Amino acid sequence: MPSPASGPRSVDRALEILDAVADAPGPLGAKVLARRLGCSLSTVYHLLGPLTARGHLVRTCDGYAPGPRVAVLHRSFQRHLGLGPQLAELLPRLRRATGAEAYVTAYRDGRIVVLDSTVPVTDSEHPFVPGPETRAHATAHGKVLLAALPRAARRRYLAEYGMARFTDRTITGAERFEAEVERVRGRGYAVSVGEADPAYTCLAATLPAGQGADGVVHALSLSLPTADFRRRHGELRAALVRTAAHLPPPGAPTG
Repeated sequence: MPSPASGPRSVDRALEILDAVADAPGPLGAKVLARRLGCSLSTVYHLLGPLTARGHLVRTCDGYAPGPRVAVLHRSFQRHLGLGPQLAELLPRLRRATGAEAYVTAYRDGRIVVLDSTVPVTDSEHPFVPGPETRAHATAHGKVLLAALPRAARRRYLAEYGMARFTDRTITGAERFEAEVERVRGRGYAVSVGEADPAYTCLAATLPAGQGADGVVHALSLSLPTADFRRRHGELRAALVRTAAHLPPPGAPTG
């Protein structure tokens, strides 16, 4: 007899469990997971065992929560995308100097991800937090990263992820976006004023090239309430561009 979950389907179920626990505001019980996944309770328990044993999940009195292995995987992911200690330590300094949240974003192999951020983990309302970024056409970091790509690669990215409208300021046309790309290249930085979220503005500049043959491009960004940006855009832009221009490429020797 086959086990309650075996083969490729068991892998899918295990990943669905991890996603459900990661997206939940608090621990989830096995019965809740079974209902959400639409499978039997025995199948859920069959998969929770190895996930807990390997540290991907922990069992608490209220249910299952992300385990310590998740943090290890996240640090490994950051390392593989070139987030070294110098850049990670720069973010809180830039946050203190500007009063805006700072973050670093990377493009590789057709994907854009926010690698690290000064946004508190308790701030669930902020629109720019670590994780996959699928709104590149509407964010400053997405604009500068896509502007660094050849037109064909940029078009492939936009065709895959689309150009959804998030606010009345969002650019949703390919030709208009190409015009925006030209402006970004001419200025050396990008701005998104309420394009991804009406309450927030973000600014971004790419970091120096030199990451090697892995094709990774990095951007340094700031974000803040749009009302604050309108008063301080000059000083924020100068601080961002100055910092990005003088920062060694991620992974470059510092000695």
